[in-house]
Amino acid sequence: MSENGTPSKDDLYDQAIDLFADDKFDEAIAMYNRALEIDPKFTDAVHGLAMCYQAKGDLDAAIAVTKRHIAQDPEDILAFTNLSMFYQKKGMIAEAETAGAEARRLDWKRQLREGKK
Repeated sequence: MSENGTPSKDDLYDQAIDLFADDKFDEAIAMYNRALEIDPKFTDAVHGLAMCYQAKGDLDAAIAVTKRHIAQDPEDILAFTNLSMFYQKKGMIAEAETAGAEARRLDWKRQLREGKK
């Protein structure tokens, strides 16, 4: 809880995870969106939101959420991995392969950075 008694972004995120686990996707989406109202760059909430849409079968919404996130954070490996999966489920194989290749490129880049430390 925050100081004023309202749920924190982490509280909302935790509630969303529980709702997702109970297959209450619409309620989970509402919680993820509330968390994102507090912190629009809350990466875990963005990924959770996209996975909820995917679980509901709304791949277009999952793709849209993920693409918006990638515009804010173009180095997010998981976002590209998820985008590839969403495209593959839609039968958009070329787009899936492109997103998957970008995830691998970013991971190699991360590994090179870590190797230099």
